[in-house]
Amino acid sequence: MDEDTLKLLVKLTQEGQLNSLEKRITSGGLAAAQTVSSKHYGRSGDTLLHYAARNGHLDIVEYLITRVGMDVDVYNNDYKRPLHEAASMSHQACVSYLLRAGAQVDSLKKADWTPLMMACTRRNLDVVQELLCHGADPALKNKDGWNSFHIACREGDPRVVQHLLLATPDVWKTESKTHRTPLHTAAMHGCEEVVGILLDRCGYTPDSTDSCGVTPFMDAVRNGHISVARLLLEKHQASPTAADIIGAQPVHQVAVTGQEEALRFLVRDLNVDVNQRATNVQLTALHYAAKEGHTSAIKTLLELGADLHARDKKGRTALHMACIGQQADAARTLLHLGLKDSEDTSGITARQHAKKPDVVRAFECGLPKPT
Repeated sequence: MDEDTLKLLVKLTQEGQLNSLEKRITSGGLAAAQTVSSKHYGRSGDTLLHYAARNGHLDIVEYLITRVGMDVDVYNNDYKRPLHEAASMSHQACVSYLLRAGAQVDSLKKADWTPLMMACTRRNLDVVQELLCHGADPALKNKDGWNSFHIACREGDPRVVQHLLLATPDVWKTESKTHRTPLHTAAMHGCEEVVGILLDRCGYTPDSTDSCGVTPFMDAVRNGHISVARLLLEKHQASPTAADIIGAQPVHQVAVTGQEEALRFLVRDLNVDVNQRATNVQLTALHYAAKEGHTSAIKTLLELGADLHARDKKGRTALHMACIGQQADAARTLLHLGLKDSEDTSGITARQHAKKPDVVRAFECGLPKPT
């Protein structure tokens, strides 16, 4: 077969045109079938069976396996099998057929992802159930230490999460290589219903930390998921002032991400000290917001009582941090709010940190005030 014909076969497979595909292959005789059976396409190394499974064309999947003789577990350059493709795209009929045809249920693609992990990236309980019924192991971990339950908690489908717990009650007892639990994952992604399930049915320790000292509450609040943060406070006794390994508390982490409603929640609702310092570096939330260039968060922090003139252990103000971060708008905002350029304990002024032209210009007179 020439290259044009082989490319046409891919097109026919992707479009689900079985009759045309079969005619093209049959017309080439046994040699054509052998070529098709072993042909890998492009950089990915996909076969026609990969294309058929990915697009959910069950009739073509069946034809390629039974008539052309393709290996049900043929893999591409990422070691993805057709079962990975069908599971990742929620094609239940193809998943079911491939398993009946002898596909390995826990085959591993690149980075050690199983078909069940791929299925859990979609909100399709039927495919998950199909794989579990054929013996898929939810406790297997990929190279990052995530199992299928971790992935399901990230996606946030409560039915899938509950079914995995039903199938393997201890599957929640897992951590990634960075010590992140499924509770961290669900909280970070704002999956409130899943967080509720985890708190009701699993035995997570309050304020469990990952390798950076981050708790699920920190994950929730710094990503703006206030309802999840409330749930963790009420049902898990989470601490709103726990510190990570550099001594940063939720108020500092929220300033980094610029979540203004979360700042108000911490300071007004939970009475967190807006001028609390990260213990290792003595930075305040205002310092963090300035370095990241969150001008609206800077104003919100000042409304909440932040000290405009606070200095860290090196004598740096928020203006220093804005210039270190090369944040022109933040520097301009702080200057117009009344913060003067000054030296830190090493005699370095904020302006000396300014490298980008727009940051340098922030110190020039006559600039319009920021809106």
